[in-house]
Amino acid sequence: MQQETNKNILMDNTKKTLLWLDDRRDPFRHENWLEFSPIEKPFEVVWLKTYKRFIKWIKKNGLPDAICFDHDLSDFEIDLWGYFKSHSSLYKEKTGYDCAEWLVNYCIDNNLSLPKWNVQSSNIPGKENINGILLSYLKFIENQK
Repeated sequence: MQQETNKNILMDNTKKTLLWLDDRRDPFRHENWLEFSPIEKPFEVVWLKTYKRFIKWIKKNGLPDAICFDHDLSDFEIDLWGYFKSHSSLYKEKTGYDCAEWLVNYCIDNNLSLPKWNVQSSNIPGKENINGILLSYLKFIENQK
């Protein structure tokens, strides 16, 4: 598994930003993955592989223009020396669904609209769950008007 690097998160403020949440599919090696983008080019791609990095990036940078979700995310990260940082056996694996759930709560807490999204996961129930929670939030917002 490749470690995230600064080249993956360099941004140009004149372009839209797409968060690519996926622990395996490298959007820089296989551009056809970017066909899942819900926004048109040009856009900057920020590749995030874990729940923790997803949250950290949004808290630091604000909402992106769009997000592409994978459901099944890695349960580990790689440290600076290239070793796996395992989580405790009590740790519940965080998925793309957890990221979507956190995103909904972040938008509620900060009175923000959801960014555009798509789900590239091959996990069909996981894909349906991610879309379900995001669509439920949109219906909730619509009913508040």
